[in-house]
Amino acid sequence: MTTNVTVREYARLTTAPLAANTLDRAQVSATAFEWLCSLNAELRPSGSSLLQVEDRRWLRLDNYVGVVETPCGTRVEILPKHDDGTCDVSKSRELLRRMIAGAMDLPVREVGETALQRFDSPLTEWVIAQFLSALDHLVKRGVRSDYVRVEAEERHLRGQLDAVRQMRQPLGRQHFFQIRHDIFLPDRAENRLLKQAVELVCQQTQNPTSWRLAQELRVLLQDVPRSANVAEDFKRWRTDRLMAHYQAVKPWCELVLSRQMPVSVVGRWHGISLLFPMEKLFERYVAARLQRGLVAGARLTTQASRQSLCEHDGATMFQLRPDLLIEHAGQRWVLDTKWKLVDGGNKAGAYGLSQADFYQLYAYGQKYLAGKGEMALIYPRRPAFLHPLPAFRFSADLSLWVLPFDLESGRLVDGAMTSFPLRIDPGDVGFTIPSVAIH
Repeated sequence: MTTNVTVREYARLTTAPLAANTLDRAQVSATAFEWLCSLNAELRPSGSSLLQVEDRRWLRLDNYVGVVETPCGTRVEILPKHDDGTCDVSKSRELLRRMIAGAMDLPVREVGETALQRFDSPLTEWVIAQFLSALDHLVKRGVRSDYVRVEAEERHLRGQLDAVRQMRQPLGRQHFFQIRHDIFLPDRAENRLLKQAVELVCQQTQNPTSWRLAQELRVLLQDVPRSANVAEDFKRWRTDRLMAHYQAVKPWCELVLSRQMPVSVVGRWHGISLLFPMEKLFERYVAARLQRGLVAGARLTTQASRQSLCEHDGATMFQLRPDLLIEHAGQRWVLDTKWKLVDGGNKAGAYGLSQADFYQLYAYGQKYLAGKGEMALIYPRRPAFLHPLPAFRFSADLSLWVLPFDLESGRLVDGAMTSFPLRIDPGDVGFTIPSVAIH
């Protein structure tokens, strides 16, 4: 029996009884509590921190979102915390799905916005539904087969006679033929991975519609063996013209088998766990949307690594890696994304901005822009941060914008106020015409 617990980033989990679970405080079983602690201990050496243990009865989640399942049947769903106020679970789930699909460039097969709103289920069920929809579409178009070389001993000659093996036949068995021939079978790397993913879905889904479709697809793939080596089979996944109709299902298959996740715990047991660091997810989502809004000829680079902070003993030290670097017509712009809450009305408290972030952008401006140009810090839009802040001046030639990014529409608010090479058509998918001018 699966127990579902829904919380959001930085929520606290406990084994102690609570009057009621909320998005910020929830009760889990002692076995789930211990398993999460042990998982965090294993991830910590790699630099990942899933949670902070406060004492024997409380732990605090970090800034990961997604779903993690424990062997005891507890499924913890972690939603984004994009506002301090009350959180609508349905809207948060919808936002998380949209950000994942946009950040990872996933081909989402849905009828429209109505279907998206109607599918109010945890993240794993949404991924499963998308995978099954893509696989069902693929099967209807036809599963690719390939020739498989078979070596056998038979009474009748067919294919090619293996002369060496035939001459080594012992007396009394010379009436058997040692042959090799090719059989046209669906046993190929792509189909083996899809078969393994379908079987995993059959075990894990709790949605009746998904379960029925998964069972139907499982029967249709009954002649395909499961993958014996997932990593090697993904390397063999072909992308030529004959396999073009397989491309839509590949990213969903990777998600189900937990190969695209920054944190993958699928190998620990037989569940599906999808965890995303919110900082990276926000960065990739913004990058994908900005890429669609650039003018022709502009180029966007993520995590550029061309400059270092200093040189020492003939070598560079402390590499500088801005999240986004835009280049157009000989000019450059540096942008950094921050998954933090900004308060546009709290000037006395520096709007909630970090001085360390400004030091970081100042270094970027000196090294990437030679001290001249415009940069930006991009934060999620919220009721307390609806419009850009007045520009921050490092010098007469170097300035920094603090801009809100609308998560619902995927738009950079008032991007036309900057000199960034953005398209600002009224119907543009990535940007809006400025509604308020800041003097």
